[in-house]
Amino acid sequence: MKTHALNPALVLFLIVAGAAAPKAEQTPSPPPAATAMTVPTNALGPKIQFAEPVHDFGKIGAGETVKCDFVFTNGGDALLEISNVLTTCGCTTAGDWPRQLEPGKTGSIPIQFHATTFGGPVFKTVTVTSNDKEQPAVVLQIKGTIWKPVDAIPQFAVMYANAETVADAKATVRIVNNEEQPLTLSAPECNNSLFTAELKTNQPGKEFELLIKAVPQTNMANLQGQITLKTSSTNAPVLNITAMVVMQPLVTVSPPQINLPAAPLPDKLTYGVSIRYSGTNVMALSDPVVNAKDVAVELKEPEPGRAFNVAVNFPAGFEVAPGQTAELSVKSNHPDFPVIKVPIVQPPRPAAVAPPSGPAAVSAQSAPPSPAADK
Repeated sequence: MKTHALNPALVLFLIVAGAAAPKAEQTPSPPPAATAMTVPTNALGPKIQFAEPVHDFGKIGAGETVKCDFVFTNGGDALLEISNVLTTCGCTTAGDWPRQLEPGKTGSIPIQFHATTFGGPVFKTVTVTSNDKEQPAVVLQIKGTIWKPVDAIPQFAVMYANAETVADAKATVRIVNNEEQPLTLSAPECNNSLFTAELKTNQPGKEFELLIKAVPQTNMANLQGQITLKTSSTNAPVLNITAMVVMQPLVTVSPPQINLPAAPLPDKLTYGVSIRYSGTNVMALSDPVVNAKDVAVELKEPEPGRAFNVAVNFPAGFEVAPGQTAELSVKSNHPDFPVIKVPIVQPPRPAAVAPPSGPAAVSAQSAPPSPAADK
């Protein structure tokens, strides 16, 4: 094979031309796609944490005021905001507390409890509201035992009676000595002649019983009195016990009035009326009737002489006549209640709309009929 030598000038031209030639344009790589912002998955937000959610005052003297602090920490990673601290009654109050708390900081809610004159265990709640999403309302508890040197249980002797049973009304109050020294009591005194009181000893120096009775009076206006006993205790030298009689009706009618829908009744209706006698004897009822047309009445006696049921059956279309006073009446053998009456009330039927009168009526009557629409 015959080879041809390259011209040195041509070689030099090609090298120079290749160096000077522009490079081929390259397509730039696209920028990396935008990625979503990464949100920490362990974000807590505000978080309220109480060191002790329950405080036990232990033994509290009657009438004593005690205080405690509920310490809390913001265990979250955002600002904690406490919007309200709500107590259950007036004997428990909350002092000033930090409305806002930075993460990791500690605060406290001061609580004050005023022990009443009542004795025995006591339990109260305090509700703390904050912007903690996991527990927006935290219920704290305070408890204790109100201690009295001498207890009267109950302190209010309440007796329920009516005009016939007031002579049998009575109540019993236990008096307990909580001190180590034996207790002696004087004879009870009462500022109202409606009550008598008798003291008995169950356990000498330790436990007593006060029996209170009501004595019928001509004038039964003042139904409350105070019984006083002097004691040998220096911490409780005087005991005051309130006695009261709650007078109840001798005859109870429920409901006291029958309320019907507006006239006329669209369907038949049955209304039940119960009558109860709470006296010392028995009562007989008879002749139940409604002074209106077509109303049937049925009397039953589930508890002889004491409890009665009256079924009043109204027909469809029933209407209390205008100007009529409708009522259910039942006769009784009791001299104070010869007839027991229950009113029947019904709204009148809606008034009819009167046709137009005057020029407007004439115009409406003489107006030509509207032309029929083309089909």
